[in-house]
Amino acid sequence: MISKAPAPGADTSGDPYLPAHGNGGYRVRHYDLTLDYKVAPNRLSASAAITAEATQALSRVSFDFADFRINRVLVDGRPAKYLKRGAKLHVKPAKAIAAGTEFAVEVHYVGNPRPVGSRWGDVGWDELTDGALVASQPVGAPSWFPCNDHPSDKATYRVSVTTASPYLVAVTGNLVERTVRGSTTRWVFDRPEPTATYLMSVQIGRYDEVELTGRGDPVPQRAAVPPRLRRAFDRDFGRQGRMMDVLRRWFGPYPFGEYVIVVTDDDLDDPIEAQGMAIFGANHVDGRRTHERLVVHELAHQWFGNSLTVADWRHIWLNEGFATYAEWLWSEESGGPSAAALARDWHARIKAKPADVRIADPGVARMFDERVYKRGGLTLHALRAELGDPAFFALLRGWAVENRHGLVTTEKFVAAAEAQAGRSLTAFFTRWLESAALPPLPGA
Repeated sequence: MISKAPAPGADTSGDPYLPAHGNGGYRVRHYDLTLDYKVAPNRLSASAAITAEATQALSRVSFDFADFRINRVLVDGRPAKYLKRGAKLHVKPAKAIAAGTEFAVEVHYVGNPRPVGSRWGDVGWDELTDGALVASQPVGAPSWFPCNDHPSDKATYRVSVTTASPYLVAVTGNLVERTVRGSTTRWVFDRPEPTATYLMSVQIGRYDEVELTGRGDPVPQRAAVPPRLRRAFDRDFGRQGRMMDVLRRWFGPYPFGEYVIVVTDDDLDDPIEAQGMAIFGANHVDGRRTHERLVVHELAHQWFGNSLTVADWRHIWLNEGFATYAEWLWSEESGGPSAAALARDWHARIKAKPADVRIADPGVARMFDERVYKRGGLTLHALRAELGDPAFFALLRGWAVENRHGLVTTEKFVAAAEAQAGRSLTAFFTRWLESAALPPLPGA
């Protein structure tokens, strides 16, 4: 059933960087996604049951959603009018929804999933040579399910995927059911922790299952790896248990029930971050631990980026700066160059570049600029010198534990650092976060 186009306003999050993604008037509590995927034709038949709470009176609701054929839409079990326009699905329930009311929207759809275009290239559901992957950061989630695509609207998930039995399926969640039915297998995953849409992922391929930890380890870790890469993978990820132990010592308890690594049989430009999961390309596995810094970077994101999620994209240095500094800490811990040596090296490299990025608010065009990552790491190294090691590591651990599964901002981190220091750090953070000019590195 088709309705007239809604008035503007309900289909924006108000995000200063990506206002077209996310929607106003409600908060999602839970997504229940049922996917039936045929690999060879890249055909997805699916339904999404979305439970949400209205934050204001609603005569209509909007979702971010890509180009699928929609078969029907229900609101609270009753057929609803809808309009698909551009990257938005507008739904008009038979009866207006009162503020504070919980409501349920059900969308049934079918089509050939493909990435959505963005200023950072194509992101979202993508075909592999033999399988599929999802890489949604920052705007790719609508490529496979209707959603409120903003990092601040974290929800729980249940995801069911049915596909041909030769394929292994990994979803960002705990595997709760696997049922073989003839030539197909149904995989069901539960994600009980609040999760941003861009951190949900589906991985499908002809993979071996590999256990990375023994029975009784506090954090189960497993992997999905192409058979041809098993030997090199065992070498490259052989320190995974030790890496988890060290990061837990620095940052506090691991925030999820397990950690899953997927290595695709195709090359990838960069590893992919997801909640409780990291995805690497075949080119990141060479048997020489060449890319181990990326391994620890993605693991650190489970604390900084996944459990602690930015309230909006202005604060992305809180994800990438922390993961970058984890690389430097791990290098020192594992016998490589010290964090101080890496900081000196990167300070010199960044100093040679134009001084035109303020990492507290880099602008949408520079969200993923290398300088946001490295200057973020340099800011933390300088803060370590400012506070001293005991207070600095206490701050990192307290920051991760106290904001577990929550939303964070730069202002909130500055307040936490000042509370740890017992004094104002305004001048310090003004130099390092608000100024485009690179400050001198302490001790250099």
